[in-house]
Amino acid sequence: MNHNSKSIRHILQTYFGHESFRGKQESVIRRVVEEKKHSLVIMPTGSGKSVCYQVPALYEEGGAIIISPLIALMQDQVDALKKKKIPATYINSTVSRAQRSQRLNQFVTGQVKLLYVTPERFRKPEFVEKIQKAKISLFAVDEAHCISEWGHDFRPTYSRLGEYRLLLNNPLTIALTATATPDVQNDIIQKLNIKPKAIKVFHQGIERPNLRLEAAEVMYKDEKPEKILRAIERYPGSGIIYFSLIKTLEEYSDFFKRKGIEHTIYHGKLDAKQRRQKQRWFMSPNALVLATNAFGMGIDKPDIRFVIHAQIPGSVESYYQEIGRAGRDDKPALCYMLFHQDDLATQMEFIKWSNPGADFYHRLYFLLQGNEEIVNQLGLEYLREELNFKNSQDFRLETALGMLDRYDVIQGSLFERNLSVIDELPEKLRDDDYLENKRKHDQKKLLSLVHYFRTEKCRRIYISEYFGFYDEKPCNNCDICAQKYLSK
Repeated sequence: MNHNSKSIRHILQTYFGHESFRGKQESVIRRVVEEKKHSLVIMPTGSGKSVCYQVPALYEEGGAIIISPLIALMQDQVDALKKKKIPATYINSTVSRAQRSQRLNQFVTGQVKLLYVTPERFRKPEFVEKIQKAKISLFAVDEAHCISEWGHDFRPTYSRLGEYRLLLNNPLTIALTATATPDVQNDIIQKLNIKPKAIKVFHQGIERPNLRLEAAEVMYKDEKPEKILRAIERYPGSGIIYFSLIKTLEEYSDFFKRKGIEHTIYHGKLDAKQRRQKQRWFMSPNALVLATNAFGMGIDKPDIRFVIHAQIPGSVESYYQEIGRAGRDDKPALCYMLFHQDDLATQMEFIKWSNPGADFYHRLYFLLQGNEEIVNQLGLEYLREELNFKNSQDFRLETALGMLDRYDVIQGSLFERNLSVIDELPEKLRDDDYLENKRKHDQKKLLSLVHYFRTEKCRRIYISEYFGFYDEKPCNNCDICAQKYLSK
């Protein structure tokens, strides 16, 4: 597209059907297309971050590479762009070799404007060799908090994006996330190999005035269901109720069935086909889903009237990302968190199991290295037996296998019976001090969420300060503000 004949506003109207930009979108886009300077964009979930790189991608003459962490998410985004007649595609492990080659050629020759890839793709020499021939106008990093090991969804391959930028001759870069504390922001900039003075940070803050933020403590667990029912009655329509434990989720599902309330359930133990079916069902009017945090990424449903946390999440970041799915149509929506001491104990257990020690990594690594054939034949239960633990809540094995995969120590999977060790155990996973610091950091994140529940200041101000926004204006749409107003 020739940018001399197309303004960014014209692109917005033609392809996206919007008459005007929202929030900081225009400021971000003008910095990219007019000043040709790097940006780090921190905007709430549902505020239109993707437009900040999609419009520049269509404005510039070259192509844009978009780094995305999740295969399902990039597929959804590409499908949505194609419906808008925007030339976009993706390359990932679900695509055949012939299709990958064809799509890459289309990008290099300019037939495709936006190419979505996972960072792992840059480990393929044939991909790098070919992509270096493309005219790249923009390098966009979606879910940029994945770069930081202190973020809430660290992915080691993301931390190598600075190297991959160098392979592409350091193209103009825009990094985007909904959740980044000041420490994480600095980490993102450093890992992208961009000098702090060369990048501008855009904070949009918590500009979702239609979201009603509430939290309540319950002394007894059996108080929760009635509180949830009353909340749903106040905000009728579609909604999500989040749980930490699948067992608790299923108990509530039985409760809703007895009440004759139509709903579905969603968690990570469902197979891919079931998850897709349930996601499609949720797009219907007045749909209710009871879910773990496995649900929500890539769900583009504007009329979600409530997001209720029946059990507390593990961090302010997770909470903020999940409540951002409510009220994207700018109509009133409720974000309600219920707090019980047992839920805090559950999250402490999660932190314990999601932070295996160096000894556990050592034992697992050497077990995999010497027994690949039997490991693939007998699977997880064999590993559990050999590692000598029987606690059904102990998911250190799943955590450790995930980290070995993220650090490229192993490839393949137990489910496909083709898991193999391909590299040494990285230094960080052999360092007890590092792993202990990581565990303490996760505990601090959980403590910050408890402070959010117990705060006496406006809830929106608390979240703003946590992410470094320092918004001093009370929201007048949270339970704390309501109490202060009523007490006057």
